Amino acid sequence: MTGSASGSGAPRATRPAGRATEVLLAALQLGLTSFGGPIAHLGYFERAYVRQRAWLTGDEYGSLVALCQVLPGPTSSQVGFLVGLQRAGWAGALAAWLGFTLPSALLMLAGAVLAARLQGPVAETVVHGLQLAAVAVVAQAVWSMARRLCPDRATKAIALAAASLLLVAGGASTQLAALGGGAVAGAVVCRQSRLDGGQLALAIPPAAAWVALGLFTLLLTALPIGAALYPDGLIALSDIFYRAGALVFGGGHVVLPLLRDAMVPGGWISDDRFLTGYGLTQAVPGPLFTFAAYLGAACNHVHQPMLGAAVALLFIFLPGLLLAVAGAVLWSRFARYERARAGLAGINAAVVGLLGAALYNPVWVTAVRGATDAAIAIGALALLERWKLAPIAVVFVCVALGGVSALL
Repeated sequence: MTGSASGSGAPRATRPAGRATEVLLAALQLGLTSFGGPIAHLGYFERAYVRQRAWLTGDEYGSLVALCQVLPGPTSSQVGFLVGLQRAGWAGALAAWLGFTLPSALLMLAGAVLAARLQGPVAETVVHGLQLAAVAVVAQAVWSMARRLCPDRATKAIALAAASLLLVAGGASTQLAALGGGAVAGAVVCRQSRLDGGQLALAIPPAAAWVALGLFTLLLTALPIGAALYPDGLIALSDIFYRAGALVFGGGHVVLPLLRDAMVPGGWISDDRFLTGYGLTQAVPGPLFTFAAYLGAACNHVHQPMLGAAVALLFIFLPGLLLAVAGAVLWSRFARYERARAGLAGINAAVVGLLGAALYNPVWVTAVRGATDAAIAIGALALLERWKLAPIAVVFVCVALGGVSALL
Protein backbone atom coordinates (compact mmCIF):
# COMPACT_ATOMS: atom_id res chain seq x y z
CA MET A 1 0.00 0.00 0.00
CA THR A 2 1.36 3.44 -0.83
CA GLY A 3 1.90 6.01 1.88
CA SER A 4 0.36 9.41 2.44
CA ALA A 5 1.45 12.49 0.59
CA SER A 6 3.75 14.80 2.49
CA GLY A 7 2.58 18.11 3.78
CA SER A 8 4.65 19.90 1.09
CA GLY A 9 2.58 18.34 -1.65
CA ALA A 10 5.55 16.48 -3.13
CA PRO A 11 4.68 13.67 -5.51
CA ARG A 12 4.43 10.23 -4.00
CA ALA A 13 5.89 7.07 -5.45
CA THR A 14 3.65 5.85 -8.21
CA ARG A 15 4.93 2.31 -8.70
CA PRO A 16 2.00 -0.15 -8.81
CA ALA A 17 1.88 -2.17 -5.59
CA GLY A 18 -0.29 -5.11 -6.57
CA ARG A 19 -1.20 -7.60 -9.28
CA ALA A 20 -3.88 -7.38 -11.93
CA THR A 21 -5.32 -10.74 -10.82
CA GLU A 22 -6.08 -9.49 -7.31
CA VAL A 23 -7.68 -6.37 -8.79
CA LEU A 24 -9.78 -8.53 -11.11
CA LEU A 25 -10.99 -10.71 -8.24
CA ALA A 26 -11.85 -7.71 -6.06
CA ALA A 27 -13.65 -5.94 -8.91
CA LEU A 28 -15.48 -9.11 -9.89
CA GLN A 29 -16.77 -9.46 -6.35
CA LEU A 30 -18.03 -5.89 -6.52
CA GLY A 31 -19.52 -6.48 -9.95
CA LEU A 32 -21.50 -9.42 -8.59
CA THR A 33 -22.73 -7.72 -5.40
CA SER A 34 -22.92 -3.93 -5.99
CA PHE A 35 -26.63 -3.27 -6.29
CA GLY A 36 -28.33 0.09 -6.13
CA GLY A 37 -26.89 2.33 -8.83
CA PRO A 38 -23.87 4.66 -9.04
CA ILE A 39 -24.30 6.39 -5.68
CA ALA A 40 -24.52 3.06 -3.87
CA HIS A 41 -21.50 1.78 -5.80
CA LEU A 42 -19.34 4.50 -4.27
CA GLY A 43 -20.30 3.12 -0.89
CA TYR A 44 -19.40 -0.43 -1.87
CA PHE A 45 -16.08 0.80 -3.30
CA GLU A 46 -15.23 2.76 -0.15
CA ARG A 47 -15.87 -0.32 1.95
CA ALA A 48 -13.90 -2.69 -0.32
CA TYR A 49 -10.93 -0.57 -1.37
CA VAL A 50 -10.44 1.75 1.61
CA ARG A 51 -11.61 -0.04 4.76
CA GLN A 52 -11.17 -3.72 3.87
CA ARG A 53 -8.12 -3.79 1.57
CA ALA A 54 -6.53 -0.38 2.38
CA TRP A 55 -5.40 0.05 -1.22
CA LEU A 56 -5.78 3.81 -0.81
CA THR A 57 -6.56 6.25 1.96
CA GLY A 58 -9.92 7.80 2.61
CA ASP A 59 -8.69 11.18 1.37
CA GLU A 60 -7.30 9.62 -1.81
CA TYR A 61 -10.65 7.94 -2.38
CA GLY A 62 -12.41 11.26 -1.83
CA SER A 63 -10.11 12.85 -4.40
CA LEU A 64 -10.91 10.15 -6.95
CA VAL A 65 -14.64 10.61 -6.37
CA ALA A 66 -14.33 14.38 -6.65
CA LEU A 67 -12.42 14.09 -9.93
CA CYS A 68 -14.85 11.63 -11.50
CA GLN A 69 -17.89 13.62 -10.36
CA VAL A 70 -16.82 16.58 -12.51
CA LEU A 71 -16.18 14.43 -15.60
CA PRO A 72 -18.77 13.10 -18.03
CA GLY A 73 -19.37 9.37 -17.88
CA PRO A 74 -20.11 6.65 -15.32
CA THR A 75 -18.61 7.88 -12.05
CA SER A 76 -18.36 4.54 -10.27
CA SER A 77 -16.70 2.83 -13.26
CA GLN A 78 -14.23 5.68 -13.60
CA VAL A 79 -13.38 5.51 -9.90
CA GLY A 80 -12.88 1.73 -10.10
CA PHE A 81 -10.75 2.09 -13.24
CA LEU A 82 -8.45 4.60 -11.51
CA VAL A 83 -8.26 2.49 -8.35
CA GLY A 84 -7.11 -0.45 -10.50
CA LEU A 85 -4.59 1.80 -12.25
CA GLN A 86 -3.15 2.95 -8.94
CA ARG A 87 -2.98 -0.59 -7.58
CA ALA A 88 -1.58 -2.52 -10.55
CA GLY A 89 -0.93 -0.20 -13.48
CA TRP A 90 -2.71 -0.36 -16.83
CA ALA A 91 -3.38 -4.09 -16.52
CA GLY A 92 -5.00 -3.40 -13.17
CA ALA A 93 -7.14 -0.63 -14.66
CA LEU A 94 -8.43 -2.97 -17.37
CA ALA A 95 -8.98 -5.74 -14.81
CA ALA A 96 -10.96 -3.37 -12.58
CA TRP A 97 -13.21 -2.30 -15.44
CA LEU A 98 -13.77 -5.84 -16.72
CA GLY A 99 -14.45 -7.33 -13.30
CA PHE A 100 -16.97 -4.65 -12.35
CA THR A 101 -18.67 -4.49 -15.75
CA LEU A 102 -18.94 -8.02 -17.13
CA PRO A 103 -21.38 -9.58 -14.61
CA SER A 104 -24.13 -7.04 -15.20
CA ALA A 105 -23.32 -6.81 -18.91
CA LEU A 106 -23.84 -10.55 -19.32
CA LEU A 107 -27.06 -10.39 -17.31
CA MET A 108 -28.33 -7.54 -19.48
CA LEU A 109 -27.41 -9.48 -22.62
CA ALA A 110 -29.40 -12.45 -21.32
CA GLY A 111 -32.22 -10.09 -20.43
CA ALA A 112 -32.44 -8.90 -24.03
CA VAL A 113 -33.32 -12.47 -24.97
CA LEU A 114 -35.47 -13.34 -21.96
CA ALA A 115 -37.00 -9.95 -21.18
CA ALA A 116 -40.60 -11.17 -21.32
CA ARG A 117 -39.97 -13.46 -18.34
CA LEU A 118 -38.61 -10.69 -16.11
CA GLN A 119 -41.96 -9.12 -15.23
CA GLY A 120 -44.66 -9.58 -12.63
CA PRO A 121 -45.05 -9.17 -8.85
CA VAL A 122 -42.09 -11.40 -7.92
CA ALA A 123 -39.68 -9.32 -10.02
CA GLU A 124 -41.12 -6.10 -8.57
CA THR A 125 -40.63 -7.40 -5.02
CA VAL A 126 -37.01 -8.29 -5.72
CA VAL A 127 -36.31 -4.88 -7.25
CA HIS A 128 -37.86 -3.16 -4.23
CA GLY A 129 -35.71 -5.18 -1.84
CA LEU A 130 -32.60 -4.17 -3.78
CA GLN A 131 -33.62 -0.52 -3.50
CA LEU A 132 -33.98 -0.83 0.28
CA ALA A 133 -30.50 -2.36 0.48
CA ALA A 134 -29.20 0.59 -1.52
CA VAL A 135 -30.59 2.98 1.11
CA ALA A 136 -28.48 1.30 3.80
CA VAL A 137 -25.33 1.17 1.66
CA VAL A 138 -25.55 4.82 0.67
CA ALA A 139 -26.27 5.92 4.25
CA GLN A 140 -23.21 4.05 5.48
CA ALA A 141 -21.06 5.63 2.76
CA VAL A 142 -22.29 9.13 3.59
CA TRP A 143 -21.58 8.65 7.30
CA SER A 144 -18.13 7.15 6.72
CA MET A 145 -17.03 9.78 4.21
CA ALA A 146 -18.45 12.65 6.30
CA ARG A 147 -16.35 11.65 9.30
CA ARG A 148 -13.15 11.79 7.22
CA LEU A 149 -13.82 14.58 4.74
CA CYS A 150 -15.77 16.98 6.97
CA PRO A 151 -13.63 17.19 10.12
CA ASP A 152 -14.31 20.86 11.00
CA ARG A 153 -17.03 23.48 10.89
CA ALA A 154 -15.93 24.90 7.55
CA THR A 155 -16.12 21.60 5.67
CA LYS A 156 -19.38 20.66 7.41
CA ALA A 157 -20.89 23.97 6.31
CA ILE A 158 -19.79 23.37 2.71
CA ALA A 159 -21.32 19.89 2.76
CA LEU A 160 -24.63 21.18 4.14
CA ALA A 161 -24.72 24.01 1.59
CA ALA A 162 -24.06 21.61 -1.28
CA ALA A 163 -26.73 19.20 -0.07
CA SER A 164 -29.27 22.03 0.30
CA LEU A 165 -28.54 23.33 -3.18
CA LEU A 166 -28.96 19.90 -4.74
CA LEU A 167 -32.18 19.18 -2.85
CA VAL A 168 -33.71 22.49 -3.93
CA ALA A 169 -32.54 22.63 -7.54
CA GLY A 170 -31.34 19.16 -8.55
CA GLY A 171 -29.97 18.23 -11.96
CA ALA A 172 -26.52 17.50 -13.37
CA SER A 173 -25.71 21.19 -13.87
CA THR A 174 -26.48 21.84 -10.20
CA GLN A 175 -24.07 19.06 -9.23
CA LEU A 176 -21.30 20.83 -11.13
CA ALA A 177 -22.27 24.16 -9.56
CA ALA A 178 -22.15 22.60 -6.08
CA LEU A 179 -18.70 21.13 -6.70
CA GLY A 180 -17.45 24.41 -8.16
CA GLY A 181 -18.86 26.32 -5.22
CA GLY A 182 -17.20 23.86 -2.87
CA ALA A 183 -13.85 24.49 -4.54
CA VAL A 184 -14.19 28.27 -4.21
CA ALA A 185 -15.41 28.08 -0.62
CA GLY A 186 -12.66 25.64 0.29
CA ALA A 187 -9.96 27.91 -1.14
CA VAL A 188 -11.29 30.73 1.05
CA VAL A 189 -12.25 29.08 4.35
CA CYS A 190 -10.28 25.81 4.40
CA ARG A 191 -6.78 27.27 4.29
CA GLN A 192 -6.04 25.74 7.70
CA SER A 193 -7.32 22.34 6.62
CA ARG A 194 -4.59 19.85 5.82
CA LEU A 195 -5.87 17.53 3.13
CA ASP A 196 -3.68 14.46 3.55
CA GLY A 197 -3.31 12.45 0.36
CA GLY A 198 -5.06 14.97 -1.86
CA GLN A 199 -2.67 14.25 -4.69
CA LEU A 200 -3.53 11.18 -6.75
CA ALA A 201 -0.67 8.67 -6.93
CA LEU A 202 -1.31 7.46 -10.46
CA ALA A 203 1.45 6.34 -12.81
CA ILE A 204 0.11 8.14 -15.89
CA PRO A 205 2.74 9.83 -18.09
CA PRO A 206 1.67 13.23 -19.47
CA ALA A 207 2.01 11.84 -23.00
CA ALA A 208 -0.56 9.14 -22.22
CA ALA A 209 -2.96 11.78 -20.95
CA TRP A 210 -2.64 13.79 -24.16
CA VAL A 211 -3.13 10.66 -26.27
CA ALA A 212 -6.29 9.84 -24.31
CA LEU A 213 -7.63 13.38 -24.76
CA GLY A 214 -6.79 13.33 -28.47
CA LEU A 215 -8.50 9.97 -29.02
CA PHE A 216 -11.56 11.19 -27.13
CA THR A 217 -11.83 14.25 -29.39
CA LEU A 218 -11.13 12.30 -32.57
CA LEU A 219 -13.88 9.77 -31.92
CA LEU A 220 -16.32 12.47 -30.88
CA THR A 221 -15.89 14.22 -34.23
CA ALA A 222 -15.32 11.24 -36.54
CA LEU A 223 -18.11 8.89 -35.46
CA PRO A 224 -20.96 11.28 -36.44
CA ILE A 225 -19.47 11.48 -39.93
CA GLY A 226 -19.35 7.70 -40.20
CA ALA A 227 -22.91 7.45 -38.85
CA ALA A 228 -24.13 9.84 -41.54
CA LEU A 229 -22.56 7.63 -44.22
CA TYR A 230 -23.80 4.35 -42.71
CA PRO A 231 -26.95 5.25 -40.72
CA ASP A 232 -28.17 1.74 -39.89
CA GLY A 233 -25.01 -0.16 -38.99
CA LEU A 234 -22.54 -0.64 -36.19
CA ILE A 235 -20.84 2.71 -36.83
CA ALA A 236 -24.11 4.54 -36.23
CA LEU A 237 -24.69 2.41 -33.12
CA SER A 238 -21.19 3.29 -31.90
CA ASP A 239 -21.91 6.98 -32.43
CA ILE A 240 -25.12 6.86 -30.36
CA PHE A 241 -23.42 5.26 -27.38
CA TYR A 242 -20.18 7.21 -27.61
CA ARG A 243 -22.05 10.53 -27.59
CA ALA A 244 -24.15 9.36 -24.65
CA GLY A 245 -21.06 8.41 -22.66
CA ALA A 246 -19.17 11.56 -23.63
CA LEU A 247 -21.79 14.22 -23.02
CA VAL A 248 -23.82 13.07 -20.03
CA PHE A 249 -23.11 14.13 -16.46
CA GLY A 250 -24.67 12.47 -13.46
CA GLY A 251 -24.29 8.75 -14.09
CA GLY A 252 -26.50 5.94 -15.32
CA HIS A 253 -29.91 7.33 -14.46
CA VAL A 254 -29.22 10.45 -16.51
CA VAL A 255 -28.07 8.53 -19.59
CA LEU A 256 -31.25 6.45 -19.86
CA PRO A 257 -33.56 9.19 -21.20
CA LEU A 258 -30.76 10.36 -23.49
CA LEU A 259 -30.48 6.89 -25.02
CA ARG A 260 -34.25 6.61 -25.38
CA ASP A 261 -34.40 9.87 -27.33
CA ALA A 262 -31.64 8.61 -29.62
CA MET A 263 -32.94 5.08 -30.21
CA VAL A 264 -36.73 4.89 -29.97
CA PRO A 265 -37.67 7.63 -32.48
CA GLY A 266 -35.01 6.34 -34.86
CA GLY A 267 -36.51 2.86 -34.92
CA TRP A 268 -33.60 1.14 -33.25
CA ILE A 269 -35.83 -0.32 -30.53
CA SER A 270 -39.47 -0.12 -29.45
CA ASP A 271 -40.59 1.78 -26.39
CA ASP A 272 -41.85 -1.41 -24.75
CA ARG A 273 -38.52 -3.22 -25.11
CA PHE A 274 -36.63 -0.15 -23.99
CA LEU A 275 -38.72 0.21 -20.82
CA THR A 276 -38.41 -3.51 -20.08
CA GLY A 277 -34.64 -3.16 -20.20
CA TYR A 278 -34.82 -0.10 -17.98
CA GLY A 279 -36.66 -2.15 -15.35
CA LEU A 280 -34.06 -4.90 -15.61
CA THR A 281 -31.24 -2.45 -14.87
CA GLN A 282 -32.73 -1.94 -11.42
CA ALA A 283 -32.43 -5.65 -10.59
CA VAL A 284 -28.82 -6.37 -11.59
CA PRO A 285 -25.57 -5.43 -9.84
CA GLY A 286 -22.85 -3.32 -11.37
CA PRO A 287 -22.89 -0.09 -13.39
CA LEU A 288 -26.15 1.16 -14.91
CA PHE A 289 -24.26 1.93 -18.12
CA THR A 290 -24.39 -1.81 -18.89
CA PHE A 291 -27.93 -1.06 -20.05
CA ALA A 292 -26.03 -0.49 -23.30
CA ALA A 293 -25.46 -4.25 -23.59
CA TYR A 294 -29.22 -4.83 -23.51
CA LEU A 295 -29.90 -2.11 -26.09
CA GLY A 296 -27.11 -3.26 -28.39
CA ALA A 297 -28.40 -6.84 -28.31
CA ALA A 298 -32.08 -5.92 -28.66
CA CYS A 299 -31.91 -3.19 -31.31
CA ASN A 300 -33.58 -3.84 -34.67
CA HIS A 301 -30.69 -2.91 -36.95
CA VAL A 302 -28.17 -5.39 -35.51
CA HIS A 303 -28.60 -9.07 -36.39
CA GLN A 304 -25.85 -10.43 -34.10
CA PRO A 305 -26.91 -9.70 -30.51
CA MET A 306 -23.53 -10.40 -28.94
CA LEU A 307 -21.72 -8.14 -31.40
CA GLY A 308 -24.24 -5.35 -30.90
CA ALA A 309 -23.95 -5.69 -27.13
CA ALA A 310 -20.14 -5.59 -27.25
CA VAL A 311 -20.04 -2.50 -29.49
CA ALA A 312 -22.60 -0.60 -27.43
CA LEU A 313 -20.88 -1.53 -24.17
CA LEU A 314 -17.41 -0.51 -25.34
CA PHE A 315 -18.43 2.82 -26.81
CA ILE A 316 -20.57 4.00 -23.91
CA PHE A 317 -17.74 3.42 -21.42
CA LEU A 318 -14.78 4.47 -23.59
CA PRO A 319 -15.18 8.28 -23.47
CA GLY A 320 -15.49 8.38 -19.69
CA LEU A 321 -12.40 6.21 -19.21
CA LEU A 322 -10.37 8.32 -21.65
CA LEU A 323 -11.38 11.49 -19.81
CA ALA A 324 -10.53 9.88 -16.46
CA VAL A 325 -6.98 9.18 -17.69
CA ALA A 326 -6.52 12.73 -18.97
CA GLY A 327 -8.18 14.31 -15.95
CA ALA A 328 -6.12 12.39 -13.39
CA VAL A 329 -2.87 13.89 -14.69
CA LEU A 330 -4.18 17.46 -14.51
CA TRP A 331 -5.77 16.76 -11.12
CA SER A 332 -2.48 15.54 -9.62
CA ARG A 333 -0.59 18.61 -10.83
CA PHE A 334 -3.38 20.88 -9.61
CA ALA A 335 -3.30 19.37 -6.12
CA ARG A 336 0.37 20.25 -5.53
CA TYR A 337 -0.42 23.83 -4.56
CA GLU A 338 -1.57 24.90 -1.10
CA ARG A 339 -4.57 26.94 -2.24
CA ALA A 340 -5.52 24.17 -4.64
CA ARG A 341 -5.42 21.61 -1.83
CA ALA A 342 -7.69 23.87 0.21
CA GLY A 343 -10.06 24.01 -2.74
CA LEU A 344 -9.87 20.23 -3.00
CA ALA A 345 -10.88 19.97 0.65
CA GLY A 346 -13.92 22.05 -0.24
CA ILE A 347 -14.71 19.83 -3.22
CA ASN A 348 -14.48 16.72 -1.06
CA ALA A 349 -16.88 18.28 1.43
CA ALA A 350 -19.25 19.12 -1.43
CA VAL A 351 -19.04 15.49 -2.57
CA VAL A 352 -20.29 14.46 0.88
CA GLY A 353 -23.16 16.91 0.46
CA LEU A 354 -23.90 15.51 -2.98
CA LEU A 355 -24.05 11.97 -1.62
CA GLY A 356 -26.19 13.13 1.28
CA ALA A 357 -28.67 14.79 -1.06
CA ALA A 358 -28.74 11.67 -3.24
CA LEU A 359 -29.39 9.56 -0.15
CA TYR A 360 -32.69 11.40 0.22
CA ASN A 361 -33.54 11.84 -3.47
CA PRO A 362 -33.59 9.55 -5.41
CA VAL A 363 -32.44 6.72 -3.09
CA TRP A 364 -34.77 7.17 -0.09
CA VAL A 365 -37.67 8.69 -2.04
CA THR A 366 -37.65 5.84 -4.55
CA ALA A 367 -37.22 2.94 -2.13
CA VAL A 368 -39.06 3.86 1.08
CA ARG A 369 -42.83 3.81 0.62
CA GLY A 370 -43.93 3.58 4.24
CA ALA A 371 -42.96 2.89 7.85
CA THR A 372 -42.19 -0.78 7.18
CA ASP A 373 -39.76 0.08 4.39
CA ALA A 374 -38.11 2.68 6.63
CA ALA A 375 -37.67 0.09 9.38
CA ILE A 376 -36.13 -2.41 6.94
CA ALA A 377 -33.69 0.19 5.60
CA ILE A 378 -32.66 1.37 9.08
CA GLY A 379 -32.25 -2.22 10.23
CA ALA A 380 -30.07 -2.96 7.19
CA LEU A 381 -27.90 0.04 8.04
CA ALA A 382 -27.48 -1.33 11.57
CA LEU A 383 -26.45 -4.71 10.13
CA LEU A 384 -23.79 -2.99 8.02
CA GLU A 385 -22.49 -0.45 10.52
CA ARG A 386 -22.89 -2.11 13.91
CA TRP A 387 -22.72 -5.84 13.16
CA LYS A 388 -20.45 -5.53 10.09
CA LEU A 389 -22.55 -7.87 7.97
CA ALA A 390 -21.37 -8.28 4.37
CA PRO A 391 -23.29 -6.16 1.83
CA ILE A 392 -24.44 -9.17 -0.19
CA ALA A 393 -25.97 -10.68 2.96
CA VAL A 394 -27.75 -7.40 3.64
CA VAL A 395 -29.09 -7.48 0.08
CA PHE A 396 -30.62 -10.92 0.68
CA VAL A 397 -32.07 -9.78 4.01
CA CYS A 398 -33.70 -6.75 2.40
CA VAL A 399 -35.12 -8.79 -0.47
CA ALA A 400 -36.50 -11.38 1.94
CA LEU A 401 -38.02 -8.82 4.30
CA GLY A 402 -39.41 -6.87 1.36
CA GLY A 403 -41.10 -10.03 0.12
CA VAL A 404 -42.62 -10.74 3.53
CA SER A 405 -43.84 -7.16 3.74
CA ALA A 406 -45.44 -7.44 0.30
CA LEU A 407 -47.23 -10.67 1.27
CA LEU A 408 -48.56 -9.13 4.48
